[in-house]
Amino acid sequence: MKSAAIIGGTSHPELLRLISQRLGIKPCEVSLKRFSNGETSVEIHDSVRDKDVFVLQSGSSTVNDSLMELLIIISACKGGSARRITAVMPYFPYSKQSKMRKYRDAITARMVANLLTVAGVDHIITLDLHASQMQGFFTRPVDNLYAEPNIAEWIRRNVEDWQEAVVVSKSPGGAKRVTSMADTLGLEFALCNTDRSRRSHFPRSMDESIMEEEHVSNKQSDHPRIHTSKYLLGHIVDDEEVVGTPASNVSEDCQLENTYSQGGCPSDDEEEEKIMSASIFTERMITLVGDVRGKTTLLMDDMIENPTTFIIAAEHLVKRCGAKRVIVMGSHGIFQNNCLRDLENCNYIEQIVVTNTYPIKPQALAQSTKLALIDISGVLAEAIRRTHNGESISFLFKKAH
Repeated sequence: MKSAAIIGGTSHPELLRLISQRLGIKPCEVSLKRFSNGETSVEIHDSVRDKDVFVLQSGSSTVNDSLMELLIIISACKGGSARRITAVMPYFPYSKQSKMRKYRDAITARMVANLLTVAGVDHIITLDLHASQMQGFFTRPVDNLYAEPNIAEWIRRNVEDWQEAVVVSKSPGGAKRVTSMADTLGLEFALCNTDRSRRSHFPRSMDESIMEEEHVSNKQSDHPRIHTSKYLLGHIVDDEEVVGTPASNVSEDCQLENTYSQGGCPSDDEEEEKIMSASIFTERMITLVGDVRGKTTLLMDDMIENPTTFIIAAEHLVKRCGAKRVIVMGSHGIFQNNCLRDLENCNYIEQIVVTNTYPIKPQALAQSTKLALIDISGVLAEAIRRTHNGESISFLFKKAH
């Protein structure tokens, strides 16, 4: 790789070091400065003329600064007569804003794709896009790699009874992800679904009818495959617990239902936001379809950003469904605010497993007793090598590195 060069921004220096070691390439020296007025300045000290340049920059807690750095570095390489510029973005920023949820919403992920193209990028390498159809936003080739082979390999090596485990999605939108992992490992899978708000002022007869339907379904099997629980304040509660509901909250529910009628069923992101912003008086229902009794459950999603939905699902799996233990797994460990601390404090979660696509503060890593990191640098390094040599990367979709 004599004609290749690798440049890293400030978002994830540790991942840059790991990839450079695997490739045997020393990263180009770059000066990244910030003027007193907040503007970013980039100066590349090594020549990139007629070179195959790979720019590594992942999303981070300072996402706007990281994105601007990436754009400026790409533009600087373009001005330096680089032969080809590839943006290596392990976590693609703004990937959750890939469609209009409401009227007058911006499709920000498409705008980021346009910005990269205008800056001069020729190729994009990323990993586990939040929505795979985002590849259609680009007019340049996009290689969307998968963390699944590495996660599956970690499960085989570190989960003792993995042959009897069940892969669980915390939302219906993750069905494709968990079924793919279940097929890779030869395991069963299950799905969780969060229903719309149920007010405690509903007639008692409705609650009784729901319980009667569950009782009938449970009589058909010693191990029922449908389990429903009620949760309040982010935790599973008993059916007997009743909380009064102010009348002012009714109009809020009506407004949410009107929003859904405009755009169909809510997406998983909308559902998670609704859970996070729900009134403390709002009762909601969570349902598991599948059998996890006495088994290890692998609760999976593409990113772990907020703790609430994971904690609710973990409590439901253990308290109501009889799961042996819960391991939370994701490709991108974003851990906003106190997310990691809250997951650590949840007694129903045994371990938290993520890849190192997203930078995690060393202090948080040192203090955590449940967090395990999967090194993804091998996949990215091999993708860079194969791209530079003109080789196929489809081999990486099924093989761990």
